[in-house]
This record gives sequence, structure tokens and C-alpha cells, in this order.
Amino acid sequence: MSASDAFYARLPVWAQHTALTVYGVYWHYLRFGPGFKHYVQEYKESEVFSKKQWQDLQTVQLRRLLEDCIKYVPYYRENWTEDQKRAALNGNLRALPLLEKSPLRHSPRSFLREDLHPFHPQIFFTSGSTGTPISSYYTIPELRRSIALREVRSVGWADVSFSMPRATFSGRLVEPDPQSQGPFYRYNAWEKQVYFSAFHLRPDTAHQYVEALKRHKIEWATGYAVSYYLLARFILEKNIPPPELKAIITTSEKLTSNMRSVMEQAYRCRIYEEYSTVENAIFASECEHGRLHISPDVAVVEILRPDGSSCEADEPGEVVVTTLSRTYQPLIRFRLGDVAAWDSQPCPCGREMPVIKEVLGRVEDVIVGPDGRQMVRFHGVFVNQPHILEGQIIQESLIFIRVKVVPIKGFDEQDVRDIVHRVQQRLSETVKVEVETVSEIPRTKAGKFQAVISNIKNKIE
Repeated sequence: MSASDAFYARLPVWAQHTALTVYGVYWHYLRFGPGFKHYVQEYKESEVFSKKQWQDLQTVQLRRLLEDCIKYVPYYRENWTEDQKRAALNGNLRALPLLEKSPLRHSPRSFLREDLHPFHPQIFFTSGSTGTPISSYYTIPELRRSIALREVRSVGWADVSFSMPRATFSGRLVEPDPQSQGPFYRYNAWEKQVYFSAFHLRPDTAHQYVEALKRHKIEWATGYAVSYYLLARFILEKNIPPPELKAIITTSEKLTSNMRSVMEQAYRCRIYEEYSTVENAIFASECEHGRLHISPDVAVVEILRPDGSSCEADEPGEVVVTTLSRTYQPLIRFRLGDVAAWDSQPCPCGREMPVIKEVLGRVEDVIVGPDGRQMVRFHGVFVNQPHILEGQIIQESLIFIRVKVVPIKGFDEQDVRDIVHRVQQRLSETVKVEVETVSEIPRTKAGKFQAVISNIKNKIE
């Protein structure tokens, strides 16, 4: 736990609300400050591009990006062969090697451009869908661009806005006490944002979540798909009068048809899906016709077979991306570890942005606490763990969690104690946590491993 997190945890609830609001003022400036409105206008104008205009835009941006990578980015300059560099200068993306997550994990700064010296770059950490932590560096303009993109092509398509009162489900420990009786949210008054704890949601607390939505007159919500699904399920099971929401935009996990159906029944509003990453390496959002459109000005997206050839429409394959909107830490042919398929049918909305038919493999097992709380994205315990290469959470029973870690230099008993503390903080101190160091974590037949495994058969369907 960081010093700031420890200080926050000691504050009374009213002071935590205040702290979140103060931070919200700063965070609002970072995201919506100078340049934001201009980026919004840019994204609105490009949204009507034809297929050829998108292709021409990507060709120009890609050639410039690859040339800059050779000149200014240490990783590509040192690891690409001379033939690969010549191919890059010619804009031949397919001749370049695929980028694994491990180099980015081990040396994120080697991907930063040497010719740029941005003011106060922002660093975001993610454990990733495979449990491998990654540090993503954003310039402030890049951060504002990413939010402007959501405002136009995700939030805007749902007919809501970041300027409206909203709720968020994510992995932040807004309520540090696992035994808390509530409230299970903190309120950012500056942005009129309710920030929910994903770690305290259970049948007997669901009514408090709904009451918070009503109390603060929340108009739309975004965040973890599974958390909103679980809350929806509890609303229906407990006959809780639903909040009046205009839309919910889900992130982080795959939204299944069953989840969507339950949520629409409970919340009585449209549910939209968003597919993106902390690295902003890809962005796809659902239009008014329920189709998931890729934004070509964010990344060049490839869907590949195991032999590296391109998949046909409707054929599932590995998602590989090359970032265009983030050039301070460019990722060239980056393997996301996800599987998806292009849609062969054009969208009735008329936008000529590519459509993804389906994203596979983003539903995780749910961890269940001794008191019945159901938690998702539990592999967040590995965020900011510098001495762990890979990690896996295995729930053997309601009171026993096994943690496998692949350690690197510097791993010691303090790291073990930190892992135990993080798990118990989310669940309960009564939960036994066993940390096991291993040389590797077995992969599936598809080459991936699960970051979270539940052996108590509590699955999301």
C-alpha cells in the first residue's frame, strides 16, 4: 500500500469524500483542460470519413510513426534488424515483428521517444488480462485526446456526456475496510461522480448502491461490466426499485448477451459496450445500432491467424495493434492477448469505421468473499508489484486463496506480506492466503493463462 493510500485509509468517511473531490478538481483539469474541446471537434469531423479517407489517414500517420520509432525510440532502434528498419521506412507494417508484453513490462521507458520531453507525463498501471503488470506513459495532450474520443464515440453515441452526473465501478479501493457497513462509495462533488467499490457488492448491500445513484441524481454509469451485471441481478432478486439511468457503458470485461438482458431488465435503459485498454492501444465502441466500431485514428488493428496471416471476416483470430493516437510510447504490432473477429456486415448507422463482430475471452472468474460479496478484476492485487513478473489468483474455497507468482530480482518476504495484505483487505482477514513462487504459470492451448481462477464454480454465464 502506498503512503497516500495508507493516509486515505485513516481518514474518516467525510474526509475521504473531500479528498476525492479535491483530487477530482486536479484530475478534471488533466482530462478536460486546454485542447480538449478542439480534440472533441476533430473526432466529430473524422467520424464521417469514408473508408478511403480512413485508409489514407492511417497510411500517412503510420509512415510518420514508423520513421520516428527508428530515429527516437530505443527499443525499436536496437531490436529491429536493418531489413525491418527498411520495411518500416517504406510503411510495410506486416514485415515487422510482433511485440510481446514482456519487453514493455520489463523496460517501459525504452519505448519512450527521446526527442520528446513532455511536461508531467501521466503513468497508468495495469495488471492486464493475463496478470502481467504494464506501465503506460501518457502526455497530457494524449490523455485529453483519449477522453475526447470517449466523449464523442462512446459517451456521445449513448447520448450522454462527461458533464452529466455519472457513476463509476472500477478497481480502486474507495472503501478500504473490507468489513465496512457502508457507505460503499465516495463522491467527487466537483464532477458529480459517484465512485463505487467493486469489492463490497453483495445481495445485502445492493440497496445502498442503488440509493447512492438516486441520492446523487446519477444520469449514466460506466465501468466494470460484471459489477453492473451483479448489481442488476441483485436488484431483480431483491425487488429493489431501480434508479433512473439514461445509459450504462460497460468496460473491462466482455458483455455477454445474458448479462445485457439482465441489465436492461433491471436498469430499464440501453446498455452499451466499450472495448479498450489502459494503454489506449485500441478503441471500439457501440453505436446506436448495437455494433462495435473500431476507431481507425486510434490504432491500426490486425486480426491474425496463428501463422500470421490475416483472418477473413467472421473468423476469430488474435488482436494485434499499432498505436496511432499515442506516439510518446508507441506500440508497434502489440499483442493484446485477446481474440476477436471482424464483422462481414456493414452497419446501418452509415459510419465506415470497421466493425468487430465479437471480442472473446474477456470474462473472468468471480472471486466470492466469505460474506457473499462477489468481486471481479481481482488480479488488480498485482498492480505496482515491481518484483513480480506474472501472477495468478486461485480461489480454492471461501476461506482459502492460493496465489502463484513468478518472482524477479528483489522479491522477498515483504512482497509476500504485501500480497497477503492486499487479498485480505479485499476479502477478510479470516481468509487464508498462501503465496507460492513458481518458475512459470501454465498457459492454455491458446497460449494464455487465466489471471483469476475460481474452483468454487461461481461463473458468470
